[in-house]
Amino acid sequence: MRLKVLALCLVPLAIVGCASNSKHDDEHAAHADHGPVSDVVIATQQLNLAKNTEGKGFGPQSPRDIDAMAGSNPNAFSAAPPYNRMNLCNIHFHQNAEHKGGEFTRYVGNGDGKGHNTGFAYNGTLSEAERRPAANKICPSSHGELKSGDTIEVHYVHSTAPVRPGPTLGACLSPVNSNPQLRVETVVAVLVNDKTAADFVSLARDELRDGRAQAPNLPNNLGTPVQYAGSTTGPSYNEAGSPLQVTWSVRPRVLKVDIESVGRWCQGNVYKEDHAHGSRNLVKNPALLSAISR
Repeated sequence: MRLKVLALCLVPLAIVGCASNSKHDDEHAAHADHGPVSDVVIATQQLNLAKNTEGKGFGPQSPRDIDAMAGSNPNAFSAAPPYNRMNLCNIHFHQNAEHKGGEFTRYVGNGDGKGHNTGFAYNGTLSEAERRPAANKICPSSHGELKSGDTIEVHYVHSTAPVRPGPTLGACLSPVNSNPQLRVETVVAVLVNDKTAADFVSLARDELRDGRAQAPNLPNNLGTPVQYAGSTTGPSYNEAGSPLQVTWSVRPRVLKVDIESVGRWCQGNVYKEDHAHGSRNLVKNPALLSAISR
């Protein structure tokens, strides 16, 4: 979930200013175009996140390790209703899984420190055929393109506002409800060169059911989802707390998806999504996490 209009992108919201450390900023800049930043850069971002949120009243944050249940953030909020009693308002995805756990615990690396080439990947193995390069460039951006074997985390964003699917989290708000409850149903997928694998265009299809916008092909056979209280995500929050309250439901098993179908979806969809978004650092500070009950 990204920010501009929620990390998931939401409309203009005040964000806590980030502390700066010129030495580490210089190191970050030096590495930005030449490979992953050092562990020191990521550790400094985590430290700044703790400093910038301490005593400010921020609620629990995301993403997190869904296999770790501990958390001591004192701020609680009511869980959003089940997604079939809400409106689907946005679908987007991040390159690599923002969350850790289940079948996606392999750390990709620190990346550029700005959310690119970081996160977690599928633990399992793929066949040589599944890893064959795609015939076309898949969802290209200034940070590269998706390739066979890549992992993505798909966010199906739902809102209690009377809305319809559209671009950014602005689609999750309405003039009659500018502060709705939000829920993100999360699917982690690994991209394979296999036309018999799941079709992403179908997975992202929406329709009206009982007057509510729904994703009828949202997978529900990927293990029992881990539900917890968190926030919006995206690299804009590497050093700042997200002020938004989100109920998360993260499926622990990975779905194999035909990479060419992801490319077709990026060529045109109601959400105006055409590339994978960056990932926020995994939140590890117990003071910024809610407790998960099983």
